[in-house]
Amino acid sequence: MTLVCVPLVARTVEEMVADAAAAAAAGSDLVEIRLDFIQGFRPREHLPQLLRGCPLPVLVTYRPTWEGGQYEGDETTRFDTLRLAMELGVDYVDIELKVADKFMSFISGNKPEKCKLIVSSHNYEYTPSCEELANLVARIQAVGADIVKVATAAKDIVDVSRMFQVMVHCQVPMIGLVMSERGLMSRVLAPKFGGYLTFGILNSAKTSAPGQPTVEELLDVYNIRCIGPDTKVLGLIANPVKQSKSPILHNKCLQYVGYNAVYLPLLGDNLASFLETYSSPDFSGFSCSLPFKVDAVQCCNEHDPVAKSIGAINTIVRRPDGKLVGYNTDYIGAISAIEDGIGGPGSKDAVISPLAGRLIVVVGAGGAGKAIAYGAKEKGARVVVANRTYEKAVSLANAIGGQALRLADLETFRPEDGMILANATSLGMQPNIDGTPIPKKALSFYDVVFDAVYAPKVTRLLREAEECGVKVVSGVEMFIRQAMAPESLMREIAAKYT
Repeated sequence: MTLVCVPLVARTVEEMVADAAAAAAAGSDLVEIRLDFIQGFRPREHLPQLLRGCPLPVLVTYRPTWEGGQYEGDETTRFDTLRLAMELGVDYVDIELKVADKFMSFISGNKPEKCKLIVSSHNYEYTPSCEELANLVARIQAVGADIVKVATAAKDIVDVSRMFQVMVHCQVPMIGLVMSERGLMSRVLAPKFGGYLTFGILNSAKTSAPGQPTVEELLDVYNIRCIGPDTKVLGLIANPVKQSKSPILHNKCLQYVGYNAVYLPLLGDNLASFLETYSSPDFSGFSCSLPFKVDAVQCCNEHDPVAKSIGAINTIVRRPDGKLVGYNTDYIGAISAIEDGIGGPGSKDAVISPLAGRLIVVVGAGGAGKAIAYGAKEKGARVVVANRTYEKAVSLANAIGGQALRLADLETFRPEDGMILANATSLGMQPNIDGTPIPKKALSFYDVVFDAVYAPKVTRLLREAEECGVKVVSGVEMFIRQAMAPESLMREIAAKYT
């Protein structure tokens, strides 16, 4: 079983001991005591205090600045401290590959049987090739490591695949991690690819390396205790993706239905490259968000008729034969949310949609805009498309028989009363929460304002619309509704092919 380790980076011994207790309460298996973070650290006084006060097995690290740590002293003092930690009964000691031979000579090869030696290598610039990683692992093994640790940096999410390939073929216990947000997958999927341990921080203020999730996220959101070699990998590929609440929703649903899968946030740069790299049947389905919904059409081998008509995809399913099938559920979530906003509870069950005959202004001509425009047209609405790039607005408007506007035209556009506004752009999304597609004074032209952005729940657009006395519909409504269809698709695929 892959262990969950909480790194402790407090500045005082007392705070370090308190954090160790918090790590135990959170469900961690062990803690990493980062001695280089403690201010005024005195080894022979402080080490016994730390170990007496720790309720969990301990990994001791005394990382020098030349390997990304904070220790600036001489190596003899550092080596002597690590040897003392061994004598005091710690379970693991971490030493860097660059000085592992010198450390082994320093302790004369005498290491307590209980203590396991982790020999580590950190690359904060990039992730080497598979061949280079394999050679690095062999070098670490050769110096007498009980556990191999390799940490690299991800310039692209596809870099993580190389770490996975090396991990599954390693002949000794290995910790293989790819740092940064693009490398999150390596930390969560460590149990799937045989990782000895993975790190989860107590909170965002107590990080020891880029891209670390919290221990709560590992245990409660990603359900890491249940991840194994047979676990399917699902996720949301987007850029940005950090603000998404999809992992919380989908992982709870997966746990509820008992499907052995985990749903991850996947920060991507190129959808085609991602899908080609992670082509294993175990990577069985993905949600797509900005900016990949239109690109996804070209990446899929087959398309649901609705998705093909819209020209945008938000759900990709990989069949057992490797073919990718694209679906669009955005329009279902958005349109049903808008219908309820117009007609009140129960309107979705009406024979005639409350959108029929209404004028709806869709802001944005990307994937979400296409889905909303298509769905509104199907419900009998008259559609106007406004976009920053006017040519894209014209293209979408022509495709659905609607009208095109420049974004700036919205300030004075009021052909009739009772209009509906639907924002399908990322304006107002975290972290750029001050963005809005339309001036506040123009919001009074509308009866209903819908915003596809759901983080934050109340965007500037919705707040200003409410201040104008306009009924608002949050993107949270769309998020929840559109998420149900992909989940049912996954259950259908699971029942059919497994």
